[in-house]
Amino acid sequence: MTETNRDSMQEPETKKDKDSDKRATRRFALRLPVSVRYAETEEEHPAQTRDVSARGICFYIDSAIQAGAAIDFTLTLPPEITLTESIRVRCKGRVVRVEGGSPANKMAVAAVIDEYEFLADS
Repeated sequence: MTETNRDSMQEPETKKDKDSDKRATRRFALRLPVSVRYAETEEEHPAQTRDVSARGICFYIDSAIQAGAAIDFTLTLPPEITLTESIRVRCKGRVVRVEGGSPANKMAVAAVIDEYEFLADS
C-alpha cells in the first residue's frame, strides 16, 4: 500500500472523530411530556420533548424562553431508555438555543443539563 492510499483511508476516521466531539452522548428522539419552570415564577409550563440525552434536552413549548435562562424540568424516562422501569427525573440546566417555526407554532428550546436527581415514586 502506498503512502497516498494510507492517508486517504485515514481521512474518514478523522472526520468521524470530529463529529463525535460534537455529540459525546447518544440522543434519543422521544416525544415525552415534560414540565418546565423558568424565571422567578414557580409556574410549571407543559412541554413535549423532541430529543433527550444524558447532557441535554430539546423540547417544544408555547411560551417564550430566553437563551441563557436557567430552567428546572421534570420528565419520566420510559423503560426503553432506562432498561428497567420508568424513572422520574428532575433536572436543572440552562437554555442554549431557542428556535421558532416548530410544529404547531411552538418554540423549540435546547438546553444543557447541569444537574439531575431521580425522584421517588409518588
